[in-house]
Amino acid sequence: MDPKIIIPTWVSPSVGTWRSDPDVGQRVQVEFYVNENTFKERLKLFFIKNQRSSLRIRVFNFSLKLLTCLLYIIRVATDNPGQGASASHSTGQQNAPSGNNKCVDCQWNGSVQDREINWELIFWVDRKVPVWAIQVIVAIISFLETMLLMYLSYKGNIWEQIFQVSFLLEMINTVPFIITIFWPSIRNIFIPVFLNCWLAKCALENMINDVHRAIQRTNSAMFNQVLILICTLLCLVFTGTCGIQHLERAGKNLSLFNSFYFCIVTFSTVGFGDVTPRIWPSQLLVVIMICVALVVLPLQFEELMYLWMERQKSGGNYSRHRAQTEKHVVLCVSALKIDLLMDFLNEFYAHPRLQDYYVVILCPSEMDLQVRRVLQIPLWSQRVIYLQGSVLKDQDLLRAKMDDAEACFILSSRNEVDRMAADHQTILRAWAVKDFAPNCPLYVQILKPENKFHVKFADHVVCEEEFKYAMLALNCVCPATSTLVTLLVHTSRGREGQQSPEQWQRMYGCCSGNEVYHIRLCDSKFFGEYNGKSFTYASFHAHKKYGVCLIGIKREDNKSILLNPGPRHIMAATDTCYYINITKEENSAFIFNQEERKGRPARGNYDGPSQLPVHSIIASMGTVAMDLQNTSPPDLSGGKLVPPTINGTGGRRPSIAPVQEIADSSSILPCDLLSDQSEDDSVFIDEKGHSPTEYVKGYPPNSPYIGSSPTLCHLLAEKAPFCCLRLDQGCRHNSFEDAKAYGFKNKLIIVSAETAGNGLYNFIVPLRAYYRPRKELNPIVLLLDNPPDNHFLEAICCFPMVYYMAGTIDNLDSLLQCGIIYADNLVVVDKESTMSAEEDYMADAKTIVNVQTMFRLFPSLSIITELTHPSNMRFMQFRAKDCYSLALSKLEKKSDRALNAVDPGSPPQKERDKGSNLAFMFRLPFAAGRVFSISMLDTLLYQSFVKDYMILIARLLLGLDTTPGSGYLCAMKVTEEDLWISTYGRLFQKLCSSSAEIPIGIYRTESHIFTTSESQVSVSVDDCEDTKDKGDESRSNDQSDHPLLRKKSMQWARRLSKKSVRWQGASRDSSKDHAQRIAQQRLNLYRRSEREELSELVRNRMRHLGLPTSGYVEDLTNLTASDVMNRVNLGYLQDEQNDHQNTLSYVLINPSPDTRLELNDIVYLIRSDPLAHVPEEPPIHSSSLKERRESSIDTREDTQL
Repeated sequence: MDPKIIIPTWVSPSVGTWRSDPDVGQRVQVEFYVNENTFKERLKLFFIKNQRSSLRIRVFNFSLKLLTCLLYIIRVATDNPGQGASASHSTGQQNAPSGNNKCVDCQWNGSVQDREINWELIFWVDRKVPVWAIQVIVAIISFLETMLLMYLSYKGNIWEQIFQVSFLLEMINTVPFIITIFWPSIRNIFIPVFLNCWLAKCALENMINDVHRAIQRTNSAMFNQVLILICTLLCLVFTGTCGIQHLERAGKNLSLFNSFYFCIVTFSTVGFGDVTPRIWPSQLLVVIMICVALVVLPLQFEELMYLWMERQKSGGNYSRHRAQTEKHVVLCVSALKIDLLMDFLNEFYAHPRLQDYYVVILCPSEMDLQVRRVLQIPLWSQRVIYLQGSVLKDQDLLRAKMDDAEACFILSSRNEVDRMAADHQTILRAWAVKDFAPNCPLYVQILKPENKFHVKFADHVVCEEEFKYAMLALNCVCPATSTLVTLLVHTSRGREGQQSPEQWQRMYGCCSGNEVYHIRLCDSKFFGEYNGKSFTYASFHAHKKYGVCLIGIKREDNKSILLNPGPRHIMAATDTCYYINITKEENSAFIFNQEERKGRPARGNYDGPSQLPVHSIIASMGTVAMDLQNTSPPDLSGGKLVPPTINGTGGRRPSIAPVQEIADSSSILPCDLLSDQSEDDSVFIDEKGHSPTEYVKGYPPNSPYIGSSPTLCHLLAEKAPFCCLRLDQGCRHNSFEDAKAYGFKNKLIIVSAETAGNGLYNFIVPLRAYYRPRKELNPIVLLLDNPPDNHFLEAICCFPMVYYMAGTIDNLDSLLQCGIIYADNLVVVDKESTMSAEEDYMADAKTIVNVQTMFRLFPSLSIITELTHPSNMRFMQFRAKDCYSLALSKLEKKSDRALNAVDPGSPPQKERDKGSNLAFMFRLPFAAGRVFSISMLDTLLYQSFVKDYMILIARLLLGLDTTPGSGYLCAMKVTEEDLWISTYGRLFQKLCSSSAEIPIGIYRTESHIFTTSESQVSVSVDDCEDTKDKGDESRSNDQSDHPLLRKKSMQWARRLSKKSVRWQGASRDSSKDHAQRIAQQRLNLYRRSEREELSELVRNRMRHLGLPTSGYVEDLTNLTASDVMNRVNLGYLQDEQNDHQNTLSYVLINPSPDTRLELNDIVYLIRSDPLAHVPEEPPIHSSSLKERRESSIDTREDTQL
């Protein structure tokens, strides 16, 4: 018996398979069907469900409707009202009396005059036979198609389908033509075929929907709505035109064009009145059409406006054609703030070759008002496109044309309370972009270092906490490292502050334009002549001739960048040179001096103080012209430096040795770090003879997160127990409960943070690096709001002199217990819980107030503060009556107005072209390196798009990465014994020839004497110091009780004390003597009021805690020179020492060689790797050898040259 094959009824013929029957052994083909295997289902699949076939049918239907409308126009053009009416009358009224037959023309003329309507002209038309035949054929096809679709879409309710508007219109336009086939006498009857325009509109909508469904396009709502609106307007005009024209056949007999003119004039509400309907049927049709337009058009416009507003919120799409012809980058953010947007745009478009790029912003939130206002500026509106959407959606990535983008920047939301959750969102965005566009370069910003390995595949990654803590750590040993790095990674032209009357602002602004550039040695005029020479020789002579600072190289066969590889490195033609300069070499023009042009020999650059080179840099339109001095090597034999005598004797210091082209192998000695003879023994014993501690050099055994770069550090021979890491509590190993008991030789570095995150590990590593001498290691105390976990303690227990305690900076007891009076630096890290506030820019309020309080309590303390918003740094030194601070504030506001200028041709925009985007760069706390915001380093990620080496160079400078053979950043101080070197260029030669160190800048501190006229402040400040008028004395007595006027009250008291001597000689009246005593008492009161109150408060708390009070600085007269230098960087001695003096600090990056050295200048150096072979200065005589031995063991502040 044959086996029976059962075919399911729910499948369609889409898949065919073979099955074998085990009994019969035959193969039977079985067809499976997704739908029912019926004729109706097959028709439904073809006409409705199948996208391509249904699209073809709708296109055919749309063509039929347009054809019927075209046939109607042809029929109207060939229409003769008299013949149509007479033909219909003769056909329909053959048996009527002849007297009733009137002349059609007479009837038409009479109807016009007597307003009588000839209804026959309305019901009957003149239809030619060819036109009738075509219309009949089209009607039959349309009728059959309509009935077939009605049958296929039948769902049980026949009346619902019959009373549809589209079905009724089809019946009106098709059935009468079919009837005329069987009833020829009514062949000329009027049929409103022009109503097919509405059916054509419906067919077009369905056709567009099928097209979008076939091409998988879902974001076409706006296009559809505009199309519907246009079609509705056309249908209204066409219906009104045809209807009025037909009805006026019995009236004025308007032509089709006149009817169209009338409809346009009417619908546009112009209403000239030159063409009007004359009979009431046409007038009634006009009323109906106007009512329909008043109902339909507002609905259409409302829908269109809603879609337009939604599109404005979402941003629309980035054109595929534009993506293929123009270059663009995509910026992905969680929430777009105006500060972040302006930082990105200003830095991105600062590069000339990026001017033609488009920036597409993809953000899930709606654009706020400030961002919308900025993007409407013509400068940005043509180049910046905002799209609201999610990176996790492929549709939104397709809208942004991510696969065609030149780069994608993914930024984290640092203002989130949960920074770990913000990192998780960033990771998912990076994964989504990599999945959608694998070839698109990724630039990712991550917050937590432990999440960095998740985005390791990205082309460039910047971890915020890594850079932040490393930069704050270097600020403690190299002052203002944060300012140095911030200025290096910002694009500038070096024209800031050039109009300022202050000399320091002009120097500081000019040097801030220096950036890091690169060029191949064989293509360079700066370095091409040094092929085959040592790196140190090339760096010195390039700076000597061109003012260019060569800091590193990269071999062609090695991807690692080496900072200052030392004199053993021989320059090759294929090396890539990295240098610091005001602009890149490609934008430089070389102008030789007159002596070289005439062929006369020029004198050496360093023959004497009067012959120092003057490297004038003229920046114009992005091009730098350099005035080159004599390029021949100096004659060292004939023109030696003449240093001053020592202690008045005839002895002289040795002159500066020349830099060797090739390092002398005999003078290059290996540096054995594991047996460092320049330092003490590896066993460290504190000054009180407490427990000895053995130090070793090695790699930390426990890394707190994956991806940390291994760094050779000073380590403990044995890990410290966790209990010994607690500073304020004793344990069974030691009984110390405060910093004083430990007896540290060096001052403490205190770090105030909220939690012990893994980023703190990057604060410890640079301060414990192997190249830091043991005698310079400062104890580190972590003042944490929350106790650390064991995982973090396991990572730090191997480092020497690292402790922690629980406490906050707003608690005086916590500060005293952690040893703040023995600290040299206090680093205040921005807390995650305060990064977001209800009001913008208020997140730093608590930090700012706490820091100001600590400045008042501990005058000698150097505080380095991290803020969330850079604009808040102006409150770090806020004095309402300080004219100089007001002048700086005015300068910053002027820069802000220039940056926010809307009109490109306005004067503020011209000022903007002269400066950079750092409006706060002239603020004293930022210039001195005492305040820092991580948002300043956002430009590091942006700049890496043009300079792909910037992140690596920044990591090498900060000690985050250690490459074998690469140097590190350090600092040295210029003392009185070093002033004989005189200039920065000579210092460059001295360092290159003696220790192969490359200087890159100067940190300068100077006193500034100013008056109100010098401050250039347009604010009137009362003098309030003239006490000749007794009325002023009485007013001063009344106002002196107010704390805000305490400073001026002290001034008045000083004036009174000075005048008291004259008063005693002039009069011996007892009342005046009494006034003198009162004045003296008031002077003593105001002298001690603030300082003594704060000192007494601190001493009382120290006694309460059982701490010795001997270490606390009680009066300003007891401050040491270093204490004064640390505090005056923020200008706080102004209120207590001299109201007309400010001491300010600033950074000079790569100053010109003729820059004069000043006392206490701190020079930034890139020192070569101690693990490599470093040449030492050959022994000249005993004095130079003594200097070399002293320089190897000096501390950071006392390093000799």
